[in-house]
Amino acid sequence: MAKGSTIPFSLTGKGSVVKQKLAIAGSPLTIDVVGHSAFGGDNSAPSPLDYALAALSSCTQVTSQIIASQDPSIELGEWSINLTSHLDNSVLVFGEEGISNFSDVHLDICVETNLDDEKFAAFAIEVERRCPITQLFRGSGVKFSSNWKNIELRKAA
Repeated sequence: MAKGSTIPFSLTGKGSVVKQKLAIAGSPLTIDVVGHSAFGGDNSAPSPLDYALAALSSCTQVTSQIIASQDPSIELGEWSINLTSHLDNSVLVFGEEGISNFSDVHLDICVETNLDDEKFAAFAIEVERRCPITQLFRGSGVKFSSNWKNIELRKAA
């Protein structure tokens, strides 16, 4: 892939009421989405809000792997991410003025690395700078916070 190239994305969706099935162009994959139970969903699939938060968690890990693949001195092992968030329903449900958005998002991230704490702190900053989903959340005005914990990489026996 050439530096500065753009990667196209295309999805099509069909559905009714609060259920939708999305097809990813050029892929056999589909995504089932159902509105959150607070908005009439039946819990038969994740909600769009769940997918947005899941995208943040997984994009953080994928971005980390991209960075590590470009620096042979970085070794990464197992990950653990706990994400919490709150959505103010005032705009979405009750039509109040403002922007419908999460009020806050917090990630607790534990990752096994071979990095010392100083290099790990720089690595975490670089991951958040380069992660497009982190930037989407931050740019939207969400109160964004994260706590990264460096765990000593377990060597294979």
